[in-house]
Amino acid sequence: MNELQFLDPAGWKPAKGYANGIAASGRTVFLGGQIGWTGQQIFESDDFVDQVRQALENIVAVLAEAGGTPDRIVRMTWFITDKAEYVARLKEVGDVYRAVIGRHFPAMTMVQVTALIEDRAKVEIEATAVLAQ
Repeated sequence: MNELQFLDPAGWKPAKGYANGIAASGRTVFLGGQIGWTGQQIFESDDFVDQVRQALENIVAVLAEAGGTPDRIVRMTWFITDKAEYVARLKEVGDVYRAVIGRHFPAMTMVQVTALIEDRAKVEIEATAVLAQ
């Protein structure tokens, strides 16, 4: 069986919405950064939360090509262009995250950047998953 071990050191305050670390063994799948456009590379919205949803849906679709599901994601890196908007809309982002990914919270990093390669993109998310061999 290919289990994930969540790494939470004794005495640490519990992580909320992410994991401090995950140990896993199996087939590693690396997903390139996904942005808020469709598989046809069309932005259907310039809204931040809509783009988060689309980026997460893109991750789920690419991961499915490898036979994986969101609960096998062990790491995500988020690149956002506006920290203030993220913080102001955190509840909406959380709702969208749980709707698409579920209640699985991998190790995560978030970085604010000045811009992304696609001018309309407000978020880019890359992920790593570990599947059973």
